[in-house]
Parts: sequence; structure tokens; C-alpha cells
Amino acid sequence: MGFVDELKWRGLLQDIMPGTEELLNKGMVKGYIGFDPTADSLGVGNLVQIMNLLHFQNAGHKPIALIGGATGMVGDPTGKNAERNLLDEKTLNHNIACQKKQLEKFLNFGSGENSAELVNNYDWFKNFTFLDFIRDVGKHITINYMMSKDSVKNRMENETGMSFTEFTYQLVQGYDFYYLWKNNGVMFQMGGSDQWGNIVTGTELIRRKDGGEAFALTTHLIKKADGTKFGKTESGNIWLDPARTSPYKFYQFWLNASDEDAKNFIRIFTLKTKEDIESIEAAHTAEPHLRRLQKALADDITTRVHSADDLKKAIAASEILFGNSTAEALQTLSEQDILDVFEGVPTFKIGTDILSQEADVLTLLSETAKVFPSKGEARRSLQENAVSINKAKVTLESKVTSAELLKGKYLIAQRGKKNYYLLVAE
Repeated sequence: MGFVDELKWRGLLQDIMPGTEELLNKGMVKGYIGFDPTADSLGVGNLVQIMNLLHFQNAGHKPIALIGGATGMVGDPTGKNAERNLLDEKTLNHNIACQKKQLEKFLNFGSGENSAELVNNYDWFKNFTFLDFIRDVGKHITINYMMSKDSVKNRMENETGMSFTEFTYQLVQGYDFYYLWKNNGVMFQMGGSDQWGNIVTGTELIRRKDGGEAFALTTHLIKKADGTKFGKTESGNIWLDPARTSPYKFYQFWLNASDEDAKNFIRIFTLKTKEDIESIEAAHTAEPHLRRLQKALADDITTRVHSADDLKKAIAASEILFGNSTAEALQTLSEQDILDVFEGVPTFKIGTDILSQEADVLTLLSETAKVFPSKGEARRSLQENAVSINKAKVTLESKVTSAELLKGKYLIAQRGKKNYYLLVAE
């Protein structure tokens, strides 16, 4: 299947320049996508374009990931209501190095002729003087042309206006395309649909400056079925870096997708074939309570972004809250896993001295930690066999010692099936 057809059936294709599909069908083409280095990690929103580069490479073409060391110093005004804070060079270089490591995990950089490449536009802008830029680039694009772009018009209508720095952004990005076309033989650029104006500025610069021809396409901006922004939760962005978003939280993000979103996401964010996806959807429809669609989606992406081992741990952590896990399963969790899994559950601090001797479970859960509002209620629940410590059932006669602390610090108490409490010994 050709690259354009691949994007079409996955529901990704938005805009495409005339002649693009014909170009791609002739043979191997060099194409690129730009990434913004304003953070030290890419987020799940960037996965759309990473997947585009993957499909592009799998179709036999040569993918180039451009990390915007120069454009990151200017700031893309697209979709922004106010001027962004500009980062210093040291911070940008750190972010670029981090993103480079992440991109190398997804793309094949050792596949011969169509090996992926990483480029940094700072390399060709660092010695480009302002006078040279306005003479060699600025004179080819009119103010009227630049003003017609939505990213400019929207900001000009805003009372905050737009600085000259941001106004020139489309010229800077447009020159990226020109430079890669002129020096690297890059004929093709991809991006999100909000980048269409910046992308065609590049093709226009190529045409006006050298009489050349270049091509482009854009993909849909991803939104959730309820209209909210994709890639964010109440606690913030979902990142690819496990230090920013743990594999457990990453896994849960996809596992919690609605049926409608999961049908969309599994096409966009996995490499599964059309036949495989339709088979998973049929099984999901037959037994929706098993959430096969969400599990297939979460399993696939967590493995590729993190690892099979991280997926195994994320599933084990999920089973602790939502399945029939065991006390042994708790022991496999790291301290960070425990904090992630039980984030938001009621937490009580208890003194380490309390557990130095055998602590009475009734007193521990009703007085030391207010898991139960009274001893009477605690006693009834214990008699009904409805209380667990570290996933093991406890009774009125049970005692708890420091030997049962997870990571030497935590106890997991449970009332019934769904009420969890984290006890932290300090």
C-alpha cells in the first residue's frame, strides 16, 4: 500500500498538494517533519507525526526529523493566543538532545538507502546574518502573503497583537524547506493541518527563489470524541519520557479511552493492519465489557514507547486496583509504581514504632489510621472478611508488623472491592 493510501484508511489525511501522490509513487522520496524543542520530552501529541514518519519509511521513503533548534528560539505563533517565553540556548540544546534520543527509538536509522536522519535547523541558521536573511529570503515573500495566513490573522485580531519575532516565524520555517530542498534533495514536507500555512510558505519560497517545485501534505489534528484536547489529562500532558509520565500512567491513558476514541486511536497510533483492527473491533463489539480494543491499543503503544517489561509492570499495577492480584504482585512494584498506582487515594501516616511490635489490625485501621471512622465499623468489616492488608485478607485476630511494609515504607489497606488506602510509615 502506498503512503497516501495508508494515511487515508487510517483516517489521517487532511490536505495534499496536487502532484504529491504521483511523486511518491515514482520511487524513494526524502520527506521531513519538524519537531518543536520547547520541552525535554515529546508528548503523545507528537506521536501522530512520528507515526507519519514511520509509515513514510515503511513505504520505502527516507524520513527526516527536523528538530527546530533555531525555530525554537523564535516560537511558533500557530494556535497561540499570546507570545511564548523564549528559551535560552543551553535549555534548547538540552531539550534537543533528549528529543533526539526519543526519535531514535521509533525510526530506523540503519536501514540503508532509506535510513532515517535527524537534522537541526540551527546548523544552517547560526551563521545566517539578519541582513542576509531579509535580502535572500524576505524579499521573495510579500507582506500581503504573510498576512493572509490564519496563524497571523488570528493573532492580529487579538488585542495582544503579534511581535515581529513571531511574525517572521513562517519565513524561518519556510526557509527550512528551501534549505533542505536545495542542499539535501528533500522534495516533501509533512505536518499537522495547523502547519499548512507555514508549509506552503516553504513551497512558495522554493518556487519564487529558484523556480523549483516541492510537495506537501498535512494530517488531521487529533481531538477526543467529547471535543476535549487530545494528549492531556487533569494532571497535565502525557509525555513519552518515563520520568515525566510513568509507564503505568501512560498505559492507563490509553486504557481509559472511550470506545469511539479507541477505534480512532488504534488506527492512528499503532502499526496494526486493517484486517487485525477490524478483527479486534469485532471481538470488542461481541464482549464490550472486556475492553479488548482499549487493551490492544494500550498494549501496543506502551510496548513501543517504553518496553515489553514496562508493559508487564503496568498491567500488574492495573491488576492491583482493578483485578484479582495477590500479595506477591505488590512486591514486584517499585516505590514509584506504588505512588503512581495509588495516587489520589486517601493516605495516612503512621509511626514506624507502631509496627516495631505486633500492631493490632483493629486499632491500626480505626485509630492510628482513620480507614474506618470507628472501631465498631472496623470490627464489623473484619468479621465480614471484607478487609485486606497488602491484598491479603485480615481478621480481628490479625497482627501487622514492619516486615509487611512494602519497600520498607508502605501498607495497602482495602475495604471491600474498591476502597483503597495508602498507609505510609515514617
